Amino acid sequence: MQVICLEEKAFYELVEQVVERLKEKNNATRDKWVSNEEAMRLLNIKSKTTLQKLRDEGKIRYSQPEKKIILYDTDSIYAYLENNSKDTF
Repeated sequence: MQVICLEEKAFYELVEQVVERLKEKNNATRDKWVSNEEAMRLLNIKSKTTLQKLRDEGKIRYSQPEKKIILYDTDSIYAYLENNSKDTF
C-alpha cells in the first residue's frame, strides 16, 4: 500500500478541482428531455396525476413526439423548482 501525504492547502486545492470536474461532467451528461419517471424523480413527486397537472397548467415544458410518449424539459423542471423555492429567514 502506498501512502501519499499532502499539505493542507494542496489537499483542499485538489478537492476543489475534483468538485469542479464533477460539476462539469454532470452538466455535460444531463439530458435535455427526460421521461415521466425521471421528471417525477427530479420533482420528488410520486403521482403521475401531479406531473400531468404541472404539465397542463403550463408550469413545466414538455414535448410529445408520439401519442403515448411525453418528454419533459429538464431546464423547465429546474426553473420551476427554483421559482418555488423559499428563502430562509
